[in-house]
Amino acid sequence: MNTLDQFSIAGRSALVTGAASGIGLAYAEAMAENGAAVTLTDIDGDAAERQAARFREQGWNARADQLDVTDRARTEAVFDAHVAACGGLDIAFANAGIDPGPGFWNPAGHRNEDGQIDTFDPAAWDRAIAINLTGVYNTIRHAARVMKAGGKPGSIIATSSNAAIVNEAIVGLPYMPAKAGVAHMVRHVAFELAEYRIRVNAIAPGPFVTNIGGGWLKDPVVREAWDKSVPLGRIAETYQIKPLALYLASDASSYVTGSHMLIDGGMALGKFQ
Repeated sequence: MNTLDQFSIAGRSALVTGAASGIGLAYAEAMAENGAAVTLTDIDGDAAERQAARFREQGWNARADQLDVTDRARTEAVFDAHVAACGGLDIAFANAGIDPGPGFWNPAGHRNEDGQIDTFDPAAWDRAIAINLTGVYNTIRHAARVMKAGGKPGSIIATSSNAAIVNEAIVGLPYMPAKAGVAHMVRHVAFELAEYRIRVNAIAPGPFVTNIGGGWLKDPVVREAWDKSVPLGRIAETYQIKPLALYLASDASSYVTGSHMLIDGGMALGKFQ
């Protein structure tokens, strides 16, 4: 088989959570521009529909649905609607996530009063875990359900983070255990679903310019600080995650499951200051 042919996803269908902006939107674009029918889901359903309309204007096959990944009944309904519209599900991205709030340190080199273990808002902890970990579970659960029913090979890709394996002082406390939980859940579910030819992998980004946390990485001062901390000397733009997403979605990765793939400019190796 020709090497490039193995990356083809033409004629397949994909569902992406948190797809109205940022990394989720990049995943959706990677699927649609390579011939897959895509459902863009987001808690902001109007924003998801605007992006889906933009996709359709470019001749891509796209639809949108509103989804809060913490709502289990709604998650089930959204997956069923995708299957009804697209005839099945081949690829699912469990991507939706939020910034949890302040870390115990800030980019200026001072402690955050609200980011300490004894001051961090417990409600913010609960919300971050509910979306960043339980929401991924809800998404994977229903992706597995409909893929098993379809009887075909499938690919489930969760968004983890390099924060699953390294600690980030300026990132809020619950982000690290949530992403570490995603990484381990991916390994466990990959083991379980291998019998059904359903592969489960995680993409673990480092700093990308997105809207998370109010788009704080778009601030030139904050961005400069992060650029200096990355061994490759820069934070990433979302288009740079598309090839990895396509690889994991396609048959090019047909022998890959249970992986946790870093795409972080070397940050997990250590930081330059």
